[in-house]
Amino acid sequence: LPSPSGLTHESHKKDVEQVYLRCSEGSIEWMYPTGALIVNLRPNTSPASYKHLTVCIKPFKDSAGANIYLEKTGELKLLVQDGDRRPSKVYCFGYDQGGLFIEATPQQDISRKITGFQYELMNKGIASDLHTVSAPCRPCSDTEVLLAVCTSDFVIRGSIQDVTNKAEEQESIIHVGVNKLYRQKSKVFQLTGESGNWRGQIKTLLKCGVKPGDGDFLFTGRMHFGEARLGCAPRFKDFQRMYKEAKDKGLNPCEIGPD
Repeated sequence: LPSPSGLTHESHKKDVEQVYLRCSEGSIEWMYPTGALIVNLRPNTSPASYKHLTVCIKPFKDSAGANIYLEKTGELKLLVQDGDRRPSKVYCFGYDQGGLFIEATPQQDISRKITGFQYELMNKGIASDLHTVSAPCRPCSDTEVLLAVCTSDFVIRGSIQDVTNKAEEQESIIHVGVNKLYRQKSKVFQLTGESGNWRGQIKTLLKCGVKPGDGDFLFTGRMHFGEARLGCAPRFKDFQRMYKEAKDKGLNPCEIGPD
């Protein structure tokens, strides 16, 4: 978690500092920003794989004091404007589109400003799943469901207990009661209460219009900035059917106990 400070450069307001980040995910916090900061993402992977990477950043809720640009060969493209207060907004770009150039904006009192964001580097295919699918609310095909079971960060059988709609963020939070946990990358779904029930939350787009209902679903999806994001979610009985059909034909891409 790099935390450079502009106070050490008060007499050099035009200074440009460079920061090198080696991890595939993390966060950066620039305290009392003055001058500019160049953020160099240098993941511990082969340079040949860089063209397959997407970079996503999510500004902190109270981030302020600087504009964030995408920079390539001296050309700047504004990515996040200082004062932009869109909660949960995520900005993504191809790794080969350039790096991050963060420039402090003039302030009367820089001691009150902190610019910061989380970042993630991911394969372009995964990023496409999360951000650029043309119809994110459409039902998945049988093939997509079976592939999602093999590649998702979480796979659970569960029911929708409640749905909380966040109009400002254009998102819905699905409160899920878990009947069977097949896999989870992070501990989003946990035992709660004395009854020993497993529960968790999954986020999706508000426009998808998810509502509480009866019956079990197979929930799949990916972790993104520490949150579970919904992928394919067929009714469980439909998943059982498609899994059995694929297994009978020897076409299921991976084994999972569907019962």
